[in-house]
Formats: sequence, C-alpha cells, structure tokens
Amino acid sequence: MNNKVLVVDDEQSIVTLLQYNLKQAGFEVITAVDGKAGKQLAETESPDIIVLDLMLPKLDGMEVCKQLRQKNIMTPILMLTAKDDELDKILGLELGADDYMVKPFSPREVIARVKAILRRTQIQTEAVGENDQPDGQIEIGQLTIYPEKYEAYFSKNQLELTLKEFELLHYLAQNKGRVLTRDQLLSSVWNYDFAGDTRIVDVHISHLREKIEEDTRKPAYIKTIRGLGYKLEEPKGE
Repeated sequence: MNNKVLVVDDEQSIVTLLQYNLKQAGFEVITAVDGKAGKQLAETESPDIIVLDLMLPKLDGMEVCKQLRQKNIMTPILMLTAKDDELDKILGLELGADDYMVKPFSPREVIARVKAILRRTQIQTEAVGENDQPDGQIEIGQLTIYPEKYEAYFSKNQLELTLKEFELLHYLAQNKGRVLTRDQLLSSVWNYDFAGDTRIVDVHISHLREKIEEDTRKPAYIKTIRGLGYKLEEPKGE
C-alpha cells in the first residue's frame, strides 16, 4: 500500500504541482485548500504525513498543527512557510511540526523531505541501541521508552510527544552518557542536511526538557555540554 500524503495549501498551483509530483513518486495524495478542511481530512483519512502551508484561510497552519497535537494526532507534519522568518519556523516547531521548508521550493526537494521523514518513521522500530533491554524497552531514571510502540513515560505518566520529539529522545537514550553535537543530532534524527540550522535541535531539546525535567533551568536528564552539544544521563540519586 502506498503512503498517503495530505497536502494543505491555498495556492491551487502549488497543490496541483505537489499532487502531480508526489503521485509520480508513488504516493497516494489527498488535498485541501483551507485549514479547516485540512484538519478534517487529517482526522478522518489517517494520512502518513501532512504537508501543511502556514498561511491558510479559515484556520492557519499553526492552529491546525496545534489542534491536531492537542487531539493526540501525531502524524508527521512538514510545514511550508512563505518567508524565511525564524520566528515562524520556531513557533511551528514548538506547536508540533516535525520539519519545515521555505517557499519557493522544488517538488524534488519536498519529495526528498517527505521520504526522509517517512523513512525515519518506518525504520524507528528496527533501531535497537546498546542501552535497550531485550524487549526493546529503555529505562533511565524515571524515564521509560518503548520504541516499538512509539511511547515514552515519565514517572509512569505517558508523555505527549511529536514524532520528532520521540525520535530525538530515543536517540539520546540510545546514546546515554555520550556527548552528541547538534550536527550529529541533525544528521541522525532529521536524516538530512539542515545546512547548519542547529536551532531546530535546541527547540526540540527545550520541548523535551519541559516534559521530563522538574526544573528546566537545572536539568537532571538532558545536560547541555557548553560548546559541544547535549547528552542524556542517569539523574544523580536515582
């Protein structure tokens, strides 16, 4: 069965262009030209990935993303922004988008990004790190990760994580105690070249800390190694 892509954009020329090229690449494609319709299709059609424009009528892309995540719909979202605005990128990521692209773009680049995200989704369950227990479960302090179920718990409470947040947490856990540079995390978790845009890593680390740290200013699990990157470690006293 072909992967299903939901394209939501109010520019019909972009919808037509993406629909044609994605179909040529072997994807099933469904489309919407406003946020309200896009959100409804995301809820009823169970797409494998959503290509979502930021500026949409009826419901903008930020709100669509936010509402889907609030309903615990964790379908990967590739957000399209019309301008190279750092604030828009960061806000989109904070609301639960997994990736972003700035217009104008080539259909080939969109397809490459879509494939990269889906590849990460599909092979995630095959990844078994050296800190994994025989059943795939990883335990670090009060944190428990179930890779095959895409679930993580902290103090026995399930964490609400986007796909990319889960992948980042899992990768950090697989490399417990190791210092990982931002470039390493970009390459391993996002699986393609972000051209040095390491801010995306910092945003996701910040999000994870909000969900697993008692004091985000003094993190016990995800430590910042100044000038290098991050590492996840067993909290002291546990």
